[in-house]
Amino acid sequence: MILAAGLGTRLRPLTDSIPKPLLPVGGVPLLERIARRLVAAGADRLIINTHHHAGQIEEHVRSCGDFGVDVRFSHEPGQPLDTGGALWHAREHFRRDEPFYLHNGDILTDAPLEAFHASHRAGDQLATLAVRPASDTRFLVFDDAGLAGFSPRGGGAERMVRPASGELRRWDFAGIHVIDPRIFDLIEERGVFSIIDVYLRLARLGEAIRPVPFDGVWIDIGTPDRLAEADRVAAELPA
Repeated sequence: MILAAGLGTRLRPLTDSIPKPLLPVGGVPLLERIARRLVAAGADRLIINTHHHAGQIEEHVRSCGDFGVDVRFSHEPGQPLDTGGALWHAREHFRRDEPFYLHNGDILTDAPLEAFHASHRAGDQLATLAVRPASDTRFLVFDDAGLAGFSPRGGGAERMVRPASGELRRWDFAGIHVIDPRIFDLIEERGVFSIIDVYLRLARLGEAIRPVPFDGVWIDIGTPDRLAEADRVAAELPA
């Protein structure tokens, strides 16, 4: 699933007329780059959530021949439902027979998707999260058993959701997950909510959410400066 419903408010006026995932990065719409990487990593169905300029997203995907796979759209008409709400809203489109990717629609990266999937399948965790070294005051805290705490939005003392087990490590979440489909039986939240809040609640209950660190390209195109940086970097990456 590609999360593509955001409003892109920090990129206005660009996003007044085009959805953020369709902004060109190195001459290729970012959504297209992400979709082709997921297909190359083995995805044979793409679920794309939409809200802002939804018709443009669907039209572009169709013009690309659905990237050669089964494509489903999960439209959020009233408002974007955030990462967790979007996943729950799209639940009917999942087959539930294999772990699946959940990928932010506004990041340029060369992260090793197949390696993340392999790492997930080799363990017993509910979810595997791509992470990078913590760079600011907002991060997730992991220990030897997996997700254990977080630093809240806006700063403040980090908060643990369960007793620590072993060494604590602090990572930035990179917006890429591999998730076991049984998560749909565990989500209790409704409406607009973050999948991170779900993970923290489930970690408190004993579910394992594990990190996989990676180096390489990772740019969130949420601001004009970052979009310009991504445009420069993308020239060196496969389309």
